[in-house]
This record gives sequence, C-alpha cells and structure tokens, in this order.
Amino acid sequence: MLMKLLYLSLGGAAGTVSRYWLSGVAQRLAGTAFPLGTFAVNMIGCLFFGAVWGYLENRLLPGSHVRILALTGFMGAFTTFSTYMFETAELVKIGQYAMALLNVVGQSVAGLALVLAGIALGRLL
Repeated sequence: MLMKLLYLSLGGAAGTVSRYWLSGVAQRLAGTAFPLGTFAVNMIGCLFFGAVWGYLENRLLPGSHVRILALTGFMGAFTTFSTYMFETAELVKIGQYAMALLNVVGQSVAGLALVLAGIALGRLL
C-alpha cells in the first residue's frame, strides 16, 4: 500500500507541475481571454489518457503501479477532464448513448451552476 501511495504522489506531483507549465505557456501564446491554457491541457490530457489506456489495457493488471502512476496519479493531477471523457467514451462503446449524453450535458450544466453557486456562497461568507 505504501508503494502505491508513493507512485500516486509522484505521478500527482508531475501532473500538477505539467498542467501548471503547459497551461501557462498556452495561455501566454494565445494572447486572448479564451481559456486556451485549460483547453490545451484538457485536450492533450484526453489524448494522453487514451494512448496510455490503449497501450496498457491488455498488458498490465488494473492495479499495477504503472497504471497508478500514469493514469491515477499523473492524469488525475494533470486533468480529470480526461477521465470524464474516457468514462463517457466507455458509455458510447457499450451503446449507452443516452447515458453518455446525460453525463456530458449533466456535468457541464451542473458544474457551471455549482461554480456560480459556490462563488455566490463564498461572497456571502
């Protein structure tokens, strides 16, 4: 268990630093109010998550240290958007189109509403 936590921590630290750096570089290059840094991180995260999952899917056991380091640790800190899209893709893969749509629309609408509610709540405190 201690080794899993170590791998998770190392992956998480690398993912956090990578997200911070890449997001900052992309945003500076954009020179616009559009959040290109976050967009870039989310899209690259989706590609990386898919590539790592596709490569490891039939090569390693689900609890392996590599999966914990790369997917849970690094990708969890880099962007959880990739996990959200992967889970949606899995729903599409098994033919659960309505659930996939509900996941995308539900999380987007509810997430925006909750951020706005949180901002309002925080201002009241």
